[in-house]
Amino acid sequence: MNEQNLVSQAAAKYVRISPQKCRLIADLIRDRYVGEALTILHFSKKKKASLIVEKVLRSAIANAQQKVPNIDVDNLYISRIFVNQGPQMKRSRSAPMGRVTRILKRASHVNIFLEERKGR
Repeated sequence: MNEQNLVSQAAAKYVRISPQKCRLIADLIRDRYVGEALTILHFSKKKKASLIVEKVLRSAIANAQQKVPNIDVDNLYISRIFVNQGPQMKRSRSAPMGRVTRILKRASHVNIFLEERKGR
């Protein structure tokens, strides 16, 4: 990726959702224009993951407008989006015969990078 074309980026860290669930949504909007991506996120069935990704995407759009005030938002597209695993909280639940099983409460780090593409 060329750093010259990068317009803005946004990240959300330590989000309490499984990275696997969040990656399903990230795969839907990768390499799309931001208007189209927002529409996809709005009508997605996975509500919690889509709300988190939508919040990060809106933050990236706001960062682009702050960085370059005369930018056309319609020309922005999602060049890179990835969801990494954050720390896990370890919890326990009782199991049969006096045993204990471990439950992992997973967290995610969501990163979005926007670039400008001239002409649709």
